[in-house]
Amino acid sequence: MKKKNIINLIKYYAEENDAGFRSEAYEIAKDFDSAGDSQLAEYIMALLSNANTFIPQISESPSGFFEKLSISNEPLPLPESMEEDIIGLVNAVGRNLGINKFLFQGAPGTGKTETAKQVSRILGRELYSVNFSTVIDSKLGQTQKNIDSLFKEINSFAHPEKVLIMFDEIDSIAMDRTNSNDLREMGRATSTILKGLDRLDDRIVLIATTNLFEHFDKALIRRFDSVIDFNRYRKEDLLEIAEILMNTFLNKFKCVGRNVRLFRKIISLLDPVPYPGDLKNMIRTAIAFSNPNDEFDYLKRLYYTVSGEQTSDLKKLQKQGFTVREIQVLTGVSKSQVSRDLKEN
Repeated sequence: MKKKNIINLIKYYAEENDAGFRSEAYEIAKDFDSAGDSQLAEYIMALLSNANTFIPQISESPSGFFEKLSISNEPLPLPESMEEDIIGLVNAVGRNLGINKFLFQGAPGTGKTETAKQVSRILGRELYSVNFSTVIDSKLGQTQKNIDSLFKEINSFAHPEKVLIMFDEIDSIAMDRTNSNDLREMGRATSTILKGLDRLDDRIVLIATTNLFEHFDKALIRRFDSVIDFNRYRKEDLLEIAEILMNTFLNKFKCVGRNVRLFRKIISLLDPVPYPGDLKNMIRTAIAFSNPNDEFDYLKRLYYTVSGEQTSDLKKLQKQGFTVREIQVLTGVSKSQVSRDLKEN
């Protein structure tokens, strides 16, 4: 054990960083095991196991493939049809029938990664995301070896029933093997993934995400028990989600006004209304940057983000469907002055 291990343990303990503390303890156990003191290594692993830590068992293969993700309790609104699919996924896992591999496909920002996090929270499982940058190697044949090692580590988790593995953007490594533009090396990598999925421990839940479903190898698609489409948002769904996001962020601030009708009108100017990922960034930024002395400043900022223009053109605001009262909120001009200016124009 090195000095840095001791320092890191103390640091993580002081910071109450449970994941970091456990990871460092695991590295110490590996060092003892490599030095021939397997008994002490097993004792450390037993202590970690009793502490409900869910990390891979000691092995000779590298552990840099995984990144443990934190899970937030922020709401994740989904359209009813997609919500029913996620409930079905949770039910299927709970029945222990070997249905454990799922593919989330859809455009960027549709909520695939965030949904995987919520599934992990609902199932009460630790979430590990695979870092494919550590898997792909420029050396001929090394990528397949890394994929093989990756699946061996996945299958060696001490508590597979308490683990969820996420292959985020799996298309970065697994594409159509028949595509003439694809490298042969990546085609062989896809074949190795197929074998790994076939041998995956049924107790482990695996969720893969992709933005490029149309380019996927058909054999790879068949390896998943279910494919969930995240492109099923109607405009009304997105407006409702935008409102939920607004209320979530506004609940964190005091002295901020709420005008749901005006908010929805501003979002409706977007054509098309963006997916939840972009909506979240747009709304959060408008609220975070707003003037704390102006309760509706976030709506002015949101309008500027949506239209690319300031709220000084009263006639244009009227044509866009905003009432005199709403124009007053957006411009800071009194209702009487707004009415006079509009009549003069």
